[in-house]
Amino acid sequence: MTQFTSIRRATLEDAPAIRELTRAAYAKWVPVIGREPKPMTTDFSVAIQHHMIDLLSENLTLAGLIETVPADDHLLIENVAVAPEFQGRGYGRALLAHADALSRAMGRVEIRLYTNSRFTENLALYMRYGYVETHRAPSVRGIIVHMSKPA
Repeated sequence: MTQFTSIRRATLEDAPAIRELTRAAYAKWVPVIGREPKPMTTDFSVAIQHHMIDLLSENLTLAGLIETVPADDHLLIENVAVAPEFQGRGYGRALLAHADALSRAMGRVEIRLYTNSRFTENLALYMRYGYVETHRAPSVRGIIVHMSKPA
């Protein structure tokens, strides 16, 4: 796995960079689903105050992020994004491993996430990492695939 410089918790000052990275990371999905995916429309100034957003940097450059939401019995991954120029270096897997560690540190025994059924690359990554599909649900944003794995 590629080495990265650091992972740290985001602050409000990071909101513009988080938005920029997320919009770039998800841009490839706009033509696939015909609209901006949910993470592209997030107000990260609000999300930073209510969720945990951890930033992965390489040589002081923001390369990726993971947004998680603790629940009573699990940790929910709300968003995983890697900047296009940093994709293919194992950073997505490193961020998922970071969520595993967070979940264990909080005493949660399960990690959950969801994604659009048309994001086939993401589904394949999550399955390779040990996630299993629990159910699918229709929404105004398409068919949402819910997945989970033990922490």
